Amino acid sequence: MFIVPTPVGNLQDMTFRAIEVLKSVDLILAEDTRTSGILLQHFDIHTPLKSHHKFNEHDTSADIVERLKAGANIALISDAGTPAISDPGFFLTRAAAEAGIEIQTLPGATAFVPALVDSGLPNNHFYFEGFLPQKKGRQTRLQYLASLDQTFIVYESPFRLVKTLEQLAAACSEERKASVTREISKLHEETVRGTLAQLIAHFQQTPPKGEIVICVAGN
Repeated sequence: MFIVPTPVGNLQDMTFRAIEVLKSVDLILAEDTRTSGILLQHFDIHTPLKSHHKFNEHDTSADIVERLKAGANIALISDAGTPAISDPGFFLTRAAAEAGIEIQTLPGATAFVPALVDSGLPNNHFYFEGFLPQKKGRQTRLQYLASLDQTFIVYESPFRLVKTLEQLAAACSEERKASVTREISKLHEETVRGTLAQLIAHFQQTPPKGEIVICVAGN
């Protein structure tokens, strides 16, 4: 089984090896076949596609493992970035590993790495949170993150960015340094740095577009 990262923005970030693997396998598991179909068409890849997403991965993983055990070569991709990093993939990878299937994870795109480096915040140690819980457990997670002594990373949608920054400011203090990176590897890529208070003011005046990565300095 191959775990294959796909570009988070610019299609030129696709690696030669990723293209070769996707052309050579028997089946590609995709988070959204419509989104992945555009990618495959761009790189002239004609391998069959099958849906594998957060709503069916518990039910389909066992059948996929049986196909792998029977000798099929299968690649897993997500809409963007590395599968299993805030995307489907963990359950299938675990099931395949427990069944003794050889797993090859290709290096490649993931949103938080360029955002962390670009933030200018310490990155010798960091904590990746991903998406915060929407309701239950959210305040508990915020308080935990606020207590960390290393930079931490949160994914967010543009529609909830200001609310999340306000909650982070309440948990961490308005003067905590942070950065917001959006549209990574795309034409309008942007990183805004400052205190949480400054970031809140900026994005209240300038509503953001695109997927968001927030990096916050440690305590």
